[in-house]
Amino acid sequence: MKKSWQIFWHSFFWISVISFFMYIAHTNAKIKMVDLLVTFVGYGLINIGLFYSNYLLFIPNYLNNKRYGRYLLMLLVTVLAVGFIKYGLGRIFHEHILTGRNGKTISFISYYISACFTSVIFVLLSLLLHFTVDWFLNERIQRDLENQRLQAELALLKSQINPHFLFNSLNSIYSLAYQRAENTPEAILKLSEIMRYMLYECNDNKVDLANELQYLQNFIDLQKIRFGDNSYVNFEVDGIITNQRIVPLLLISFIENAFKHGVANDPAAPIQLKITVDDGHLDFYMHNKKHLHNRDAAGGIGLNNVKRRLKLLYPNQYHLNINDTADTYTCELSLIL
Repeated sequence: MKKSWQIFWHSFFWISVISFFMYIAHTNAKIKMVDLLVTFVGYGLINIGLFYSNYLLFIPNYLNNKRYGRYLLMLLVTVLAVGFIKYGLGRIFHEHILTGRNGKTISFISYYISACFTSVIFVLLSLLLHFTVDWFLNERIQRDLENQRLQAELALLKSQINPHFLFNSLNSIYSLAYQRAENTPEAILKLSEIMRYMLYECNDNKVDLANELQYLQNFIDLQKIRFGDNSYVNFEVDGIITNQRIVPLLLISFIENAFKHGVANDPAAPIQLKITVDDGHLDFYMHNKKHLHNRDAAGGIGLNNVKRRLKLLYPNQYHLNINDTADTYTCELSLIL
């Protein structure tokens, strides 16, 4: 908050408080306006000055620097001095301040103790404000630091996805080129479209779900090119996908894992991929048969990556269930978009 606004709100607060108590006193006790002005405005300004002396001078120069002895000494001297100033003002306006309702003069000791007690209250109020402001500032700093940490971690996780995917895709295209397959140029084009999406459209925290699903379709098409006529994959999308947003590159690791460790050339056990979108919820289902020589293969950094991203980006908004058996791998993800 800018200093001009701080001054405005502080001034507004004190004027409102003084006006409120003046109105209450005038209404209930029928006190004369001159008495109200002396009591609330004069003493109010003294107490407010004590409040800001502690808040702006003593706390920053002594308390924040851990000079506790000097801080307590300065407070004690100031409170005692302010007590004399208040008594001096009372002497000037003796009729309005030092004269009780019974007409007797209030003794110096009684008045001085009461004046010092009031001063202590304003000192405590300034301390309360200081610690409250500090608490909120520290909370905001901690939130900013946590957000920066999460952003850095997410950037690292996302940077892991691109090389991981690119490495596997280039291996697939290399195999096609080595075999001199006719669909090698088509595979390169698909990879180009995929990389364009990853480089230029995934910079936001969330992307259009329709674009993300098209990216997944391009990836699946690339894998089908790799396997040729012997690829068997059922990819199904149900529900309205327009006007929906999702964190980019979230589902690709599951699908990539299905092609890497699963069987894609068995017509009796095709890779099953289904995405259902309904009322702001996305349900993802994947099932694949495992390769005989890959049954115990771990998911690698891909699945660890996506699990960590889910925890960071969808806290308490997702449910992930993975059933990893000796022969099959099943993944079910429910996500609040």
